[in-house]
Amino acid sequence: MKKIIVALACLMPVAGLALETPHETKFDLNIRRIGIDWTKTSIGHAAEYADSPVAAFTASDQDSFVGVFDTALEYGFDRLRWDNSLFMNYGKTTLKPYNAPSTTDEKADKILFLSDLAYALWDWDDAKLGPIVRAEYESEFVGNPHIRKIARPSAGIALFDHKVLKTLYVTAVYENDFTIVDDPVSKFAVEAGWRAEYDIREGVKFTSDGYYREYLDYSQYVPTDFRRDLSVNARLDTNLWGDFTFGPYMNYRRALSRHAEHLDSKPYASNMTFGLSFSYINKFNLKRAESLEKE
Repeated sequence: MKKIIVALACLMPVAGLALETPHETKFDLNIRRIGIDWTKTSIGHAAEYADSPVAAFTASDQDSFVGVFDTALEYGFDRLRWDNSLFMNYGKTTLKPYNAPSTTDEKADKILFLSDLAYALWDWDDAKLGPIVRAEYESEFVGNPHIRKIARPSAGIALFDHKVLKTLYVTAVYENDFTIVDDPVSKFAVEAGWRAEYDIREGVKFTSDGYYREYLDYSQYVPTDFRRDLSVNARLDTNLWGDFTFGPYMNYRRALSRHAEHLDSKPYASNMTFGLSFSYINKFNLKRAESLEKE
């Protein structure tokens, strides 16, 4: 993981040598969202995925509250873009039925650090198109039963800097799952993903992000590993006052495990969540500069 980050840092000045003047430099702190969600969750095929390491598929139908932290440092130098983001969420519900012992379920538990380095080789309409290199590390607060530790370096092509479609990418992914340190599992996959923002009118914004990942090869057989994995998130934010917003949201997660693909019914695990979100959203311009070519 350290080698990947060092390599990304080394690529920045090299790519900068090829840029044409004038050069525009920007450096932003983008608080995409710090908020609290109220959720109503419906679980599909929970019995078949009772042993899944993903908490979203082992929960129960429930109402709950979830805390979300999603921020990014966004650096741009002419055609070069380097974004580093941190996403964290955690939520659990304690159920206390009158005729049964208390039970506790986790419905969300994720820590995700992501570093994207993209370079625009071509201009396409109002967007830029070019190669992208990504370094991703996924973990969680509480293990199920072990705390996940997954590194995902990837590379591919991306469309980015559009006024609505902030990024749209297709990459080849090498995944190293070292949750069990003495017995890591390596995997190869292809992934497509997006992040979009659309201003419906002043003070009202629609945002969406997600990915689809298809696994093609594994170093060993683990029944709970996924063959396919889809995640879709959508949210409508309406300004209440200042930078505080309120609105509905939807999260959908669907996956097929290697064990389930051999069953006759091929049941997919699913987690559909609807709710209301109260958030703080802001963007701080830490640096803006433009240097002109010397004659």
